[in-house]
Amino acid sequence: MAVYGYFHLSFHVLSRKRNRTQNTTSNQAKLIKGGAEYFELLQKLIDEAKELIHLQFYIFDPDQTGKSIGKALLAAAHRGVKVHILLDAYGSQKLSRNFINRWKDAGIHFRWFQPFFKSDKFYLGRRLHHKVVVVDSFHSLVSGLNISDRYNDTPEAAAWLDWGLYCQGSVSRQLEDVCRRRMKLRVPKDREPNPLKADQCEIGVRVNDWVGRRQEITRMYLKMLKEARESVVIMTPYFMPGYEFKRSLKAAARRGAKVQMILTENSDIPIAKYAERYMYHWLFENKIEIWEYRKNVLHGKIASIDGKSATVGSYNVNNLSAYASIELNLEVIDQNLAGEIEKKLRQIIRDDCVQITPEVFKKRAHFFNKIGQALAYSFFRFMLFLFTLRIRHPE
Repeated sequence: MAVYGYFHLSFHVLSRKRNRTQNTTSNQAKLIKGGAEYFELLQKLIDEAKELIHLQFYIFDPDQTGKSIGKALLAAAHRGVKVHILLDAYGSQKLSRNFINRWKDAGIHFRWFQPFFKSDKFYLGRRLHHKVVVVDSFHSLVSGLNISDRYNDTPEAAAWLDWGLYCQGSVSRQLEDVCRRRMKLRVPKDREPNPLKADQCEIGVRVNDWVGRRQEITRMYLKMLKEARESVVIMTPYFMPGYEFKRSLKAAARRGAKVQMILTENSDIPIAKYAERYMYHWLFENKIEIWEYRKNVLHGKIASIDGKSATVGSYNVNNLSAYASIELNLEVIDQNLAGEIEKKLRQIIRDDCVQITPEVFKKRAHFFNKIGQALAYSFFRFMLFLFTLRIRHPE
């Protein structure tokens, strides 16, 4: 009860601050699937950059994918492009000093986003969890992918399922401003006019940073669920929503919207999946469909509401993203693009998922499974509570 009261109070206190950026309509946008499609586009954007690159990620691994992107960033710097890189100090700790020094020697502006404390197996503080690339103040990529082989298609294995949104236009300038503030750089006021016409694709930048008193993604999801009338399709890993999200999801289903959750069958964190399955009982009770993706690990964070609005980004539907990480999503308010996203999600359901019905789940969930799921769920909820409680006051 104390845990519930804490999160319930936190949401309402913080939600009073309405500081989200204004939506822009002078944009073109395209949904990008993770793996080769994403990394080929990222490589192309870096190779064709003329003036400026901002790149901010949680994980940047020094594997084949990381080395390839790192080499492209070096080449961009050598031809005179200003390159700014911000990486999470915990998530990207595999990068060697020599790897980073090569960037710095080439004139790349590099910074770590530091938690309060970190070791090889533990950290205390916020995570820089968003995945953002901005090139020449016009091109941008927002996604759930990190720079690592497991998010790419390699000869050894197919990429984890993930998504990004490639944008051109005004939203890229807003994303650049977000990157500049996070890097503690000056935000320019005077810029060249945007070459794209207005009224093409409406997009809004949404940030979650609880310490910074920004809960824009959380509010966006609650608003979208409140407005849902026909369909809700949400793909997310590590599904452990808080009270407000559950209440809104339940209300959407009761209004008659068809609510479908696309979750993973094979998680990279098995105990987290064990805890997540404890939520299945609640989903069944509220007539919410469960579809498990079985081709590979699901890592995408994407949703569509009524085929009219959608969101893509780094935000997981759990309290770690809501209260402990810096997250960034794009909200799409465009029937063509949102409809395309919903169509893509339904194709994934049809071709790559299996539906978990109460009957199927009952066969799997014997007595000891139920006990284990309940214990795992309680453990994760308690740890998230302790974690977020300890970072209420920033350094």
